Amino acid sequence: MRERLLILFIIMLATAFFGEMKVNPVGGSFRFSLGIAAFFFGLLWFSSVPVLLTGFFTGTFIFGFRVGMDVFFAYRPYMESVAAHLPSAFYYFSFTVLFYLLRARSYREFPLWLGLIGASIDFVSNVVEIQVRQYFTDFPPITWQSFLMLLFFGVLRSFFAVGLYNSFSIRQLRAVGEVRQQELERLRMINTELYEEAFYLRKSMTHLEEITRESYQLYRRLLTSDHAESPTALAIAENVHEVKKDSQRMLAGISKLINQEGLAPQLPIKELCELVARANQKYAEMLGKDIQIEWSCNVNLSTSQIYALLSVLNNLVANAVEAIPVSGRIELNVKLIHRHLVFSVLDSGPGIPLEEQEWVFQPGYTTKYDEQGNASTGIGLTHARGIVQSLQGSLRILPDQKQMTHLEVQIPTDQLLGKEGV
Repeated sequence: MRERLLILFIIMLATAFFGEMKVNPVGGSFRFSLGIAAFFFGLLWFSSVPVLLTGFFTGTFIFGFRVGMDVFFAYRPYMESVAAHLPSAFYYFSFTVLFYLLRARSYREFPLWLGLIGASIDFVSNVVEIQVRQYFTDFPPITWQSFLMLLFFGVLRSFFAVGLYNSFSIRQLRAVGEVRQQELERLRMINTELYEEAFYLRKSMTHLEEITRESYQLYRRLLTSDHAESPTALAIAENVHEVKKDSQRMLAGISKLINQEGLAPQLPIKELCELVARANQKYAEMLGKDIQIEWSCNVNLSTSQIYALLSVLNNLVANAVEAIPVSGRIELNVKLIHRHLVFSVLDSGPGIPLEEQEWVFQPGYTTKYDEQGNASTGIGLTHARGIVQSLQGSLRILPDQKQMTHLEVQIPTDQLLGKEGV
């Protein structure tokens, strides 16, 4: 209620203020001003306020405001001022009634119709005001010149208000779209992290299955030889089996989290590259590094393996960001070669020594240390290669190009169009 009263007060003040920006083409107190444009815009933009009540209070406020201005500042006689400005209140009353009866708000999605309706309402309301003025004063009758003038100003003010409304609406839609896009990117990044965890969890479940089978086989051998430890081997197999069941439940929960967000099942490769570049540009800025990330993609394909590719490319580009000391450049290029999608990540960092390149994809290999000298986990590239291989692709280091470290990912296109699973 308080918010509605505030909006109503703002509309009244704006109408009164812009109403003083006026011209008097026919003399007397009859005016053409921007007040009605402000009032029309207020009725369109603030849909929470009731139309009839707003019109009644605005017309009454305008009447009192103008009479007060005349009496206290122009020293005009009170009754003369009332006779001069009372017709203005009838203008706003008639404008509001017609606006309500014609349901002008329902035409906000159709600017041309809304502008024409607004112009018609403005014209009729001006005629009503003139009729009231002729009743209270010796206002001259309407001529063809004044008729055309009423029509001209009606169209002008109406389309000005409609244009202003559309401009604000477009700006608001863009702002909402940007917020929505940022939210989608955030959800995709969260889902990418969940995908990475699910990938390792599924890998662990395979190992658990093997351990369970080997433990049960050990139990059978010990049981056959009447060994005293056979119950222990059976207990181990049962416990590992329980751990595997728990892991399956965890994997099902993660899969549900990934799938319940309602994101698009496919994403164009171009948008995926743009997302990776934008996210890692923010990462570089967070690290205080001046890094220029460029990307190019001439491939008009979409993929359903969104989180797999995001995980791989984020790992490679983030590694490049971390490898560059202070400033540098990173390139992400995508090409289609013989039914294989080829992703190339190049960076101007210090590079990887030739003798260490064969160890890069081994678990635990790292060149990154924190401020206390603790080594990183060294599983990023191992993880990336594991995902690529699960898609029947390859990840390798190529000879330096333009004195830049070059990593290349090749994935068959038929693998990128299949259903993604975790």
